[in-house]
Amino acid sequence: MILLMVGKKEDGHGKEEYCSMWLYQKKLQYPVNIKKKDLRMAKYIITQLGGPDGELGASLRYLSQRYTMPDNRGKALLTSIGTEEMDHAEMISVMLYQLMKDASIEELDRAGLLSYYTQHGRGIFPSDASGVPFSATFASTGDYLADLSEDMAAEEKARATYEHLINIANDKDIINPLLFLRQREIVHFARFKELYDYYKMQFKNKETNM
Repeated sequence: MILLMVGKKEDGHGKEEYCSMWLYQKKLQYPVNIKKKDLRMAKYIITQLGGPDGELGASLRYLSQRYTMPDNRGKALLTSIGTEEMDHAEMISVMLYQLMKDASIEELDRAGLLSYYTQHGRGIFPSDASGVPFSATFASTGDYLADLSEDMAAEEKARATYEHLINIANDKDIINPLLFLRQREIVHFARFKELYDYYKMQFKNKETNM
């Protein structure tokens, strides 16, 4: 699990500046213990690692956008959520490994995963459900309102994808972590919406009056 510590420090000239640190603990945010391999679900769940609405892209998006947030409140929120998305990417990776563990070549072939196996064995490689490799095509415009609008949409799309995965899963060991991840997307959307509304009132009104 990735834990985040956010704070302030002196810049050497008597001024405070934003800083952050990471502390790694060997514990997932939500436990993953899948007892039965399921190559069909592995083929689909991988999209939430390296797909267009997956956790890896979300983490990079927020950790990149945080620098142009107009205050420490925004920087702290994007750092916090971006870090949490790293943990979610780790959860998805663990799920993938457990779903594919001990699968025979014949089983991988029947599941349409021989191409994946040829390149990656049973290792974890970020891609979408169609096998398209991860690509960092996320939005980082430098405009905090535009970026937060994109972030809200991203959380909603991730929520929808988790709901689709839950609908096709039939193992509680798979469904329960997906339900947790879905709920976190809802929470993230709410936090981004709060920040967006705050900035809309606090900063854009000032710019209009200039």
